[in-house]
Amino acid sequence: MKSSGVIGKTLGWVDDRTGLVAVTEHAMFHKVPRSAKWWYVFGSATLMFFIVQLVTGVLLTTLFVPSAAEAYQSLVYIDEKIPMGWMLRALHGWSSNAMCIMMLIHMTQIFLHGTYKFPRELTWVAGVALCVTTLGLAFTGQIMRWDANAYWGLGIGAAIVDRVPFAGNWLRSVVLGGPDISGATLSRFFALHVFILPGTAIGLIGLHLILVLKGGISEMPKVGQPIVPETYREEYESRVKKTGVPFFPDAARRDMVFCGAALIGLIGLAAWYGPFGPGPVPSPTIIEVAPRPDGLFLWLFAVLALLPPDSETFLILVGPPVGIAFLAALPFLSPRGERAPSRRPISVIILCIIVTALAVLTWLGETSPWSPVMKAWTSIPTPIEYVRHRSPLELQGAIQLQYAQCRNCHSIGGEGGKRGPALDDVATRLSWDQLVRQIQQGGGNMPAYGKNLSSAETEALVAFLSTLDGGSLPARIPGAMERQPGRDQSPTADPRADIGDDSDADAELDSDTVAAR
Repeated sequence: MKSSGVIGKTLGWVDDRTGLVAVTEHAMFHKVPRSAKWWYVFGSATLMFFIVQLVTGVLLTTLFVPSAAEAYQSLVYIDEKIPMGWMLRALHGWSSNAMCIMMLIHMTQIFLHGTYKFPRELTWVAGVALCVTTLGLAFTGQIMRWDANAYWGLGIGAAIVDRVPFAGNWLRSVVLGGPDISGATLSRFFALHVFILPGTAIGLIGLHLILVLKGGISEMPKVGQPIVPETYREEYESRVKKTGVPFFPDAARRDMVFCGAALIGLIGLAAWYGPFGPGPVPSPTIIEVAPRPDGLFLWLFAVLALLPPDSETFLILVGPPVGIAFLAALPFLSPRGERAPSRRPISVIILCIIVTALAVLTWLGETSPWSPVMKAWTSIPTPIEYVRHRSPLELQGAIQLQYAQCRNCHSIGGEGGKRGPALDDVATRLSWDQLVRQIQQGGGNMPAYGKNLSSAETEALVAFLSTLDGGSLPARIPGAMERQPGRDQSPTADPRADIGDDSDADAELDSDTVAAR
């Protein structure tokens, strides 16, 4: 009891001079709507993962060396030499992804329920700023790995900044700390990741929580209960006073259960999958890398790859600021009216389109069908069924297909690059002459190989391609799969040439096949 009295007196003394106890009591025991249940746990989970980020980040800062010459090796040292160092990095990396995912789900719920409307406009604006800051933390965290992905990702980012009219060169120097990616670049991003962005996030979280306490936690939307700014405050306070419950322990119980389950899941993911990176050593001399961002930014990776060249600069520079400004202005564009999703079909449709687009773009960013498989010509063999019973000229063409690195962009049997069309049935789509012209002159995304391949090599390659009919599929265009005078001969250019009737030609082809075998 004496101890309790001392604690009580101490808290009273602190509260008398700071008011912290009163503020804490108000935050813990203020009334919230009874309908605020499981949909409302994602904001608390975001805060929990941010705390994990802070704790693990501080510990990693004591071990990480922010030097271009030693950063990579310091991560290897943490993973291999420090007891449970790999687990520390894994918790930091996976909690970053989890924090961003929880934040995006939380914002989706706010948008879907129309919670951004009066009187919570500034709460939404603070949330948008916090979202941008959180994504900035995730991006700069990838740079801290200082591997090939970080190096080439910085190069892409610098190229984007360089496109800003008039000030592009200056902004690139500001971002990189000079004309090139160097140790100064890592120092700047380290300062961003460790000091500036976390400090900004802490300030925005504090502001966000103050605004939540000021405006109150919103109720679950109900049909026929629109937001009318002139009367909303009185009606809300009356309902909460009559049917509300204390945040602690009633509402906080669900938050604690969900956060506990999420924390267990985080530990499981970190233990099972380990830390992110580091990947290949960062070096501008190593070009055989396939850099890509972390999963959260794969959609952006796909957008940058798929934008049309004639408009990509405009869309890259204008799109993000306009999108962020629109999100911030949303509560001022629609401050009143129905909140129920069933009464806001346009908002629901827009949300579905955005979620679907992000999912598709993320999948495209993961598969990267536009990127050649640079080692396909040496590591992916031609399937046996495509070379069985082929003539010597056609076999030479199969070898030329590999040697000319065609497999880097074209697949056969489902294996190879996806940048160009699959070649399994190319003989049904292009005639002999069209194949020759496509190879020699190129077209579309395909470069011209007329100067790289001799006439004999081109003829052998076309002879092999002309056998790829997709398993005797019918020709799709006139002239495709046209008959040849002999197994190893090009089609005659003279339409009056007599190549015999069908039965004679079939017999000749059969005899040639037997001889080839």
